[in-house]
Amino acid sequence: MSVTFSIGADLFPLLAGVLAAVTCGLLGNFLVLRRLSLMGDAISHSVLPGLVIAFLVTATRGPVAMFVGAAAAGVATVVLVEVVKKLGRVESGAAMGVVFSVLFALGVLLIERAAVRHVDLDADCVLHGQLEHLAWYGAPASTAGLWDAATIDAVPRQVWVLLIACALAAAFVTALFKELRLAAFDPGLSTALGFNATALHYALMIFVAGATVASFEAVGSILVIAMLVCPAATARLLTDRLRPQILVSVGAAIGAAVLGYAGAVLVPAAFGKEAVNAAGSMTVAAGLLLAVAALASPSHGVVARWIRQRRLARQMHREHLLATLYRLRERDEASASAERIEAVARGAAAPGVVRAERLAGRVRRDAGGDLSLTASGRDAAAEIVARHRLWESYLVDQAGLAPDHVHAPAEQLEHLPMRPPRRAGETDPHGRPIPTTDGASGEHDRADR
Repeated sequence: MSVTFSIGADLFPLLAGVLAAVTCGLLGNFLVLRRLSLMGDAISHSVLPGLVIAFLVTATRGPVAMFVGAAAAGVATVVLVEVVKKLGRVESGAAMGVVFSVLFALGVLLIERAAVRHVDLDADCVLHGQLEHLAWYGAPASTAGLWDAATIDAVPRQVWVLLIACALAAAFVTALFKELRLAAFDPGLSTALGFNATALHYALMIFVAGATVASFEAVGSILVIAMLVCPAATARLLTDRLRPQILVSVGAAIGAAVLGYAGAVLVPAAFGKEAVNAAGSMTVAAGLLLAVAALASPSHGVVARWIRQRRLARQMHREHLLATLYRLRERDEASASAERIEAVARGAAAPGVVRAERLAGRVRRDAGGDLSLTASGRDAAAEIVARHRLWESYLVDQAGLAPDHVHAPAEQLEHLPMRPPRRAGETDPHGRPIPTTDGASGEHDRADR
């Protein structure tokens, strides 16, 4: 079954989805940075009573009335969250959960009971949106006459509203980028420098509320919630700098919208089914992009962390091998079997570890299979043992630990590239000589662990 892109059926729904995703993705960066991701969820739910009350007061669904009602509800949500958090002495997540649950329930109750069900303002519209209803019925058959046909009247009102919301959000983030960044990372410093962090917080919440109401009719609250969090969280996993994060989040929002819209049509068509809800499919795509970033991010991804941990564990085993051979050499054991080394340091004589050290030229194997240090291996091992014994001295002298309690923590600290300063003639807490960097360790200490 062949499915192609249709200008009339797909252009404006796709454009509306992209604009909503970009608008929410831009603002969501600062919610994620301030650990207020749930605030987007709270506002997207709690603006519902604001919309209903605005309609009841003005008897119109005009954009201005809806925006004012949503903004008022958004500000009320932020204020109520702060009140509940302070008076109830609960953390922010619990306060937001309580407030948005109550306000959303109030909005649903008003829809059901306040004689507004006869207008296009119902729970299904609020949750799922109406992207599929934005079809361009007078669209040209080909792109040849697209610009002539694309008059102002041909563009659906929802697209214009989203375009204005996206432009305002971009202008807000661009104009106040420095202030928003400072308030996100250090509100106290921001206020001290003359940028009122509280005012910036409320301004951000008003824009989030505006983006939410602008997106309600077209894409619904489900996509709004996802796009306020997923693109920003995806970008946060891929970069540690705010400016690139914002750019990546915009790219992730556009990618999620396009992939989700295509998936809503193409995937069901491949199984002979009708298209599914486009806003829901975009939400799934945003979640999939976040999952891919969580797995494959080169800095914060699960795979990268697993590789780093494996590499670190391997490096620790290699250093344990060198340190064990050095300590055995101090005990007049010039070489040792793999079994002997494993008895002292588990994992240090694994085949891969021994092979790596032999290739590095720090360990050799004799005809009998025993292992011993080369000249370069003795120097490297002396540095490791020196760090271990210096850390033992530091932990006893500076941290006040007992000498028989410092070996285990020092065994972890010895792998750090730094070491405490040493004094001339210093020995470790057990009286053992601390090697010099050239591998000369002084007299052997048969009590070395």
